[in-house]
Amino acid sequence: MGYRRVFIIRKDLHLSSGKLVAMVAHCAEAYWTRMIKNDVMPLRKGGFKSWDAPPSEYDADIIMYNAELCIDADIFEQYINGSFVKTICQARNKNHLLKAKTIATELGLIEGTDFGEINDKCLTELTPENEDGTTLVGIWFKPLPDEVAHKISKKYHLYIL
Repeated sequence: MGYRRVFIIRKDLHLSSGKLVAMVAHCAEAYWTRMIKNDVMPLRKGGFKSWDAPPSEYDADIIMYNAELCIDADIFEQYINGSFVKTICQARNKNHLLKAKTIATELGLIEGTDFGEINDKCLTELTPENEDGTTLVGIWFKPLPDEVAHKISKKYHLYIL
């Protein structure tokens, strides 16, 4: 058994390869950085000018932060210490995409914690579909056991450019 992240992206938006990669990369980073931001505390004011600088080169203008994360043991062992398996699937359109949310909820996953929407601010390629000026592009999932990930992704094909 392994763990994997699933990203489901709308195919009807005809994203360029650069936009697709940027959206998925943003979501992958945002998942982890959100956890860090939620538990970060200033450690001390001051630091070193570089990681390998001797203590004599202490720079009082650098602020250091400390974050402590609580990560499920299986996710740590199977995903972080295992392999970063990711599956990017395509949804035919917005309605097809939203079915993934229904499947996830039926499996007991929690929106905002276990999965969430990927919304684009429409500053480059896309035109807004929502009143807030965004467009729903896809859905991200946290690292899930393979059997759970497959229950969601089996309704979708791999994303092909």
